[in-house]
Amino acid sequence: MIFGDTPLDEAEGAILAHSRRLSGKALKKGRVLTAEDITALREAGVETVIAARLEQGDVPEDEAAACLAAAMAGDGIDTAAPFTGRCNLIAAADGVLSYDPAALDAVNLIDEALTVALLPPYEVVEKGQMVGTVKIIPFAAPEAALKHCESLAGRVRVAAFRPVRAGLVQTALPATKQSVLDNTARITAARLERMGASLGEEARCPHDTAAVATAIRAQIAAGHEMVLLFGASAVVDRRDVLPAGIVEAGGTVDHFGMPVDPGNLLLLGHVGDTPVIGMPGCARSPKLNGFDWVLQRLVAGLPVTRTDIMRMGAGGLLKEIASRPRPREADAREADDRQPATRKAPRIAALILAAGQSRRMGEINKLLAEIDGKPMVARVVEIIRDSKAGPLTVVTGHEAARVKAALPGDLAFVDNQDYAAGLSASLKAGIAALPADIDGVVVCLGDMPRISPAMIDRLIAAFDPVEGREICVPTYKGKRGNPVLWGKRFLPEMAALAGDVGAKHLIGEHADLVVEVEMDEDGVLIDIDTPDALTRYRRG
Repeated sequence: MIFGDTPLDEAEGAILAHSRRLSGKALKKGRVLTAEDITALREAGVETVIAARLEQGDVPEDEAAACLAAAMAGDGIDTAAPFTGRCNLIAAADGVLSYDPAALDAVNLIDEALTVALLPPYEVVEKGQMVGTVKIIPFAAPEAALKHCESLAGRVRVAAFRPVRAGLVQTALPATKQSVLDNTARITAARLERMGASLGEEARCPHDTAAVATAIRAQIAAGHEMVLLFGASAVVDRRDVLPAGIVEAGGTVDHFGMPVDPGNLLLLGHVGDTPVIGMPGCARSPKLNGFDWVLQRLVAGLPVTRTDIMRMGAGGLLKEIASRPRPREADAREADDRQPATRKAPRIAALILAAGQSRRMGEINKLLAEIDGKPMVARVVEIIRDSKAGPLTVVTGHEAARVKAALPGDLAFVDNQDYAAGLSASLKAGIAALPADIDGVVVCLGDMPRISPAMIDRLIAAFDPVEGREICVPTYKGKRGNPVLWGKRFLPEMAALAGDVGAKHLIGEHADLVVEVEMDEDGVLIDIDTPDALTRYRRG
């Protein structure tokens, strides 16, 4: 191709490189100049134009784009008409985009004139959606390079979703709430329906190997094309209950775990030709997670191997912003929910309740009793400040002036004048004073000086709404204690409490969102609210 400043005597049939505006006429970039165009240019006083003239071995841009697009388009792909050196690839069905990235790279590495851009492999696409584009960069492509690209081009296809019917097996423990199982079944059915598949029979059984094996065999006998397993307890080893159940049912465990977060604990196996998927805990939510990636491929009829799963780490960080509310399921918002967002550390506020009357302590205000050389409430504030929690708010009430005087002046204080009404009044006052942009709050009692910054940080590390860990309860040797970390969504319920009670009953009402966080020391169990307790603490 000859490119550059071209005399008008040689410009007829050349391709105009830059638009020119003439009196009553505009010549656009890419126009093949005609004799009439040359006359108009001369009349305008133009003597030369920057243009491209094709030579033998040059393939015009539109022709080259159409040829390469046709070489790449496989099943489920339509090609649009080429224009300005571009030819788009269009999905002809709902399904999963499939191609070999290495073949794409091979094409793009041949010549700078020929480029192909595609959506990421295994992306879910809709009929009519553009999935790729072939673009010829200059006005023509070298014929030899084009033929080389055509020979290397791997077929791009859309594997269409099939009307697969899946069975669901959920295991249960004595404490498992039926409402949790009901919700899981509903979300799973909706997940399948979005792909044109369906949820067939659901079975619920005890969380033991033999029961799981029996349920798997029954689901396959009922004609289901895949079986989904959801355990009452997360799979922690390939010999755990669910994988052992697959093996006892006569199957194999292909792979346990995946480099996708959320979705790390996915389990994949087969019983004969029937795929069996152990669903990770995050699949209780409609949010995008690693289970979706595997399910989408299987519904589209694409094989998923052990190696396929192990290669999912690129782009596998799907964790969403912790401050987002619980999964929104309205159809109009689902598309946004499926998009991964930037991961960031959650912002967890700390609320220290220091308004009580210390009735059991007698005449002493326990919050002002000396602990390690300083008032007990000051010791608790110091501990919280050394943790990752913040901002910190202190609720005062009884002897508010004395309590404030014992603490640093740069703290945020809120005065609960209704402190005599009990703990709920302090919670209500404190919650009302919290910043709006927090993701959660750790509610601390002012009489627990044996907690540590590490304990608070461990609660924060456990907090993950995407994984269903929205209430983080500390335990020591299995016994629950304080402080408790609450996700932001629970604050309205906590603010509505009444009487001398905390939010303990809410833990039972939202059991499926609770995570117990075991501690190495018993500080989460020890509060000092009597003279004897204070004496014992001082004696060590």
